[in-house]
Formats: sequence, C-alpha cells, structure tokens
Amino acid sequence: MSAPDAPDRAGDRTTGPAQRTPQLPSGEAGFGARLMTPLLLGSLLNPINSTMIATALVAIGQDFRVGAADTAWLVSAMYLASAVGQPSLGRVADRIGPRRVFVGGTVAVCAAGLLGALAPTFTLLIVSRVVLGVGTAAAYPAAMAMLRAESLRVGRPTPRAVLGRISLAALASAAVGPTLGGLLAATAGWRAVFAVNIPLALLALVSGLVWLPPDRNGRKSTTADGAGGATRGSLDPFGIALFASALTCAMFFLLRLDAPRWPLLAPTAVLAAVLVWWQLRHPQPFIDLRMLARNRALALTYLRHGLAYLLIYCVLYGFSQWLEQAHGFSSFHAGLVLLPMSGAAAICSLAGARTKGIRAPLAVAAACLIAGSAVLVLLRGTSPLPVLLVAAALFGIPQGLASTGNQAAVYAQAPADGVGAAAGLQRTAQYLGAITAASLIGLLYGQRATDAGLHAIALLGAALGVLLLALTLADRSLRTTGSRTVG
Repeated sequence: MSAPDAPDRAGDRTTGPAQRTPQLPSGEAGFGARLMTPLLLGSLLNPINSTMIATALVAIGQDFRVGAADTAWLVSAMYLASAVGQPSLGRVADRIGPRRVFVGGTVAVCAAGLLGALAPTFTLLIVSRVVLGVGTAAAYPAAMAMLRAESLRVGRPTPRAVLGRISLAALASAAVGPTLGGLLAATAGWRAVFAVNIPLALLALVSGLVWLPPDRNGRKSTTADGAGGATRGSLDPFGIALFASALTCAMFFLLRLDAPRWPLLAPTAVLAAVLVWWQLRHPQPFIDLRMLARNRALALTYLRHGLAYLLIYCVLYGFSQWLEQAHGFSSFHAGLVLLPMSGAAAICSLAGARTKGIRAPLAVAAACLIAGSAVLVLLRGTSPLPVLLVAAALFGIPQGLASTGNQAAVYAQAPADGVGAAAGLQRTAQYLGAITAASLIGLLYGQRATDAGLHAIALLGAALGVLLLALTLADRSLRTTGSRTVG
C-alpha cells in the first residue's frame, strides 16, 4: 500500500536548513527530553481526568443533591467531548500546526479546571467537563503529528520506544487517577479534582511554549513530499459538525442499551448518511472515506482497537463492580485487586515499545483476552484471592500490548499529512468501546453485579477475543508495518 510507505521516503527529502528547530543538547537530538516532556505531560491529562472523577462522584452528588444517574453525566460528557474532539483537533493540527493546537488545548484545560473548581451549579460542572474533554483531546493527536514532523526533520522513523512512552503516560495516569481523585476528595474536597488541572496544564503549557518547535510555514501543514498542505480554509467545518452530531446521537443511544431509545436511530442514520455524502463530495474531507476504503490496514486497526477496548473496559468496570457486590470487597480492596491489571499494562506497554514487530504483540494480546475470559467464567463469589489477581493480570497484558501495537500501526499506516486526525480517530474508536462497554454492563448486570452477569461478560469477551485473534492473524499488512516504525 502506498500510504504507509510515504513517511520513510519523505523523511529523506524534507530535511534541511529551513526545517531545523533549535539545537537540542547532546543526547537529546531528535526525539529528546525537550520534545517529549511537554508531549508526555499533555498526553496524560485526558486519561487521568477520565478516571480521577470516579472517586469524587458520591461527594459531588451529595453537595448538589443529585443521584447517580445525574452524576454519570460527568463521565459521559467528557467521553463524548473527547470522542468528537480527538479527530477534530487532529484535523486542525494537521492543517494549522500541532504546536498551536497543543497550546490552545492546555489553555482550555486551565479554564475548565478553574470553572469546575468554582462552579456554583451542577450544570456548570457538566459544562466544565465538556470543556475539559475538548481541551485534553488536543494533546494526543497534536503529539502524534509533532512526532511525524520530527521524523521528517531528522530523516528517520519515530522509534517505537518513543511511541511507547506516549502510550505508557496514558496507561499510568489512568491507573493512578482513581487513587489521586480519592486522595484529593478526602483531603481537600471534590473541587480539588478539578483544580489540580490548573497546575498540571500550566506545566504542560510552559514547557510546550519553551521547548516545542514552532509550526512550519504558519498557515500550512507539511505533507509527505514537503509541499505545503491544505490551508486554513480546508478544515471542513460542516463535515466536523456532521460527524459530531451523528456521534452524539449514536452515543446517547449506546448509553442506555438496557432501555433502548429507538427514536434516536433515525436521526443517527440520517446524519451518518449525510456525513458520508458530504465527505465523498468534498475535495478535502474531514474523514477521507476514499482513503480508508483504499487503506484497508488502517480501517482494520481502528476496528481492532475499538473491539479490544470494548472488552478491556467491560472487565475494568464490570469486574470491579462484581468484586464489591458479589465478592464483598470494599471499594479500596477492590482497587487493590485490580493493581495487577495496571502493573501488567504498564510493563507490557514498555515491552511492546521495545518490540520490532506489531503482529506478534497484538496476537498475544488477543490470546490473553481469551485466557482471561476463560478464568472469569470459572469465578464465583467465593473464589480465592490468587485466582482474582491472575484474572486481573491477564487483562492488563492486552491493555499494554494493544495500546502500543495499534498506536504504532496507526502511525505507520496513516497518510503522512493526516496522522493527527488518524490518531484522533483511533481514540474515538476507544471511547466508543468504553461507552458501549458501560451500556453492556448495565444490560448484563441489571441492578446488581452477580456471578451470572460476570459469566455473561466472560462469554462475550471470549467471543471478541477469538474475533480479534482472527483479525490480527489474517491482516498481512502487520507483517511489514512494524519495520517502518522502528528507528
């Protein structure tokens, strides 16, 4: 396929005096600490805010006198804003420059933290979460676009270890989020969960302004052949609006699979049809459907990533609820049981970053999902602690390997001038998996987590694991993709 090969060829043609950034110290040339520090700081803001709120929801509900169904919107609002914001801001980063998008995102995170910390009403608190979702959504696609630009500048592919650090920052921050949120809520009140974003975002903002290289040409992005890309007028705002509207309707439907809102399917279908029509006729569409039709490898990567995280989130949310309601653990002890999942995810993320290939780690990830699901089928409310820890660890392995593997695949398979939007769509697939998982848990558990409900999740997981393994082994493009992403 031509698209994945473009970055390597382009790297030799686009380096030169005009593209040089300020000289980095010895040992930091290329993908050094100055470039990576702000990118890593920005990349952790979204995942940590996705999980940090969990341990503050009860206190928020008590203060505003709202129930669990209402506080759930604080979670859903950010997922929705992030799912729309990631590819949208990735598109903007590809067109006007990733540094501008990164800086704008950190400013929005500061504003959201201040609004949430001072919000006098529950409605404004939800608004702050929406702004937080949009602001934190800027960092990851901007980081991926900036790494591609640096790859072109130095004339070599981005090392897998560098991509692995971005993935590890997301995994580690998501893992510590609930603990940090609980600590802040217990010591300083739930508003500190919002206020902590201000110093974190300011640190990312200052380091970004000081160390990130300026965007090239100001008004134009750089394509694979070194020519100026599309101008500011090519952002396709109508396509972005259609995408956001269709995705919003779809997510509102997915949020309540236990009580389906069937009327939402009609506007979702209409909006999706109009979106497809518009993207096919637009000269520079927001989502290049023709490219995706040609680039089967990239489309399959999105499918694999979404399915993997559908299962991972089913276990993350469903297993933790079962530990508390069926096994009798406290929330604190349930969190301790899940520690092997976080630890295994971090270790496997590092291991995946050091692996030259992509196909083998993804196959191992699918096999572990199948094995973990088999263990869940055997669990009962009286199962011993060691078995519970093994089950948690088995699902941590694919979390780390799938994250780094699919991230590296997207980086290699995306068009050279569209890596930001492509990376954003990868995260959108992940968020769709998360929202669908939450809905499936409600559907399978009902009012309370039970052994039967956990076993239903396990059977679903085994089926998805088999499908993922088949998709991975059948994808011949993964045999060569890995060699194009390793420096």
